Amino acid sequence: MVQLAQTQSAPEDLVLVGYVSGAFGLQGWVKIRPYSSTADALLSAPLFWLESPNQGGLARSVKCSSSKVHGEDIVARLEGIEDRNAAEAMKGTVIKISRQLFPALPEGEFYWVDLIGHAVQNLQGEDLGVVRDLMDNGAQSILRVADAQIPEAELGKVERLIPFVDHFVKEVNQAEKRIVVDWGLDY
Repeated sequence: MVQLAQTQSAPEDLVLVGYVSGAFGLQGWVKIRPYSSTADALLSAPLFWLESPNQGGLARSVKCSSSKVHGEDIVARLEGIEDRNAAEAMKGTVIKISRQLFPALPEGEFYWVDLIGHAVQNLQGEDLGVVRDLMDNGAQSILRVADAQIPEAELGKVERLIPFVDHFVKEVNQAEKRIVVDWGLDY
């Protein structure tokens, strides 16, 4: 396993981006299944934070020297992983990346992680809740909106599912952590 320097600590802005699903080839490359349909963060980040179920969730940093798309996966060469056996031993390890290392997006595009927790109001100024999560139905992203106090187990019963498209989403204000939607209280 890749060792972490004793003095190094994980940054507070780590975002879960995927997990190691196995080895790729004989020279220590790992196969990574991204949690996003676009894996730009995995392809551009020079440093990954790994959490192995065998290590009790302790985060360890490792440099990524090379990565590329391979079908639905990303294959990556991680420093210190020299052969297939070492790569296979990484299976199940989750990968996190500092939010600061994500590539910049064009105007009007957002990373899901940046929208979670935003207050959602309709055009009439009525509070609909906060963005608790997002999901993708294949056609578009969907905001999962509910009161912040609702337990996760109850979320599916009371949430509002609002398509994240221009027709319904009228404004996203990152500075105020607020989203304005054309959506009624009774929808």
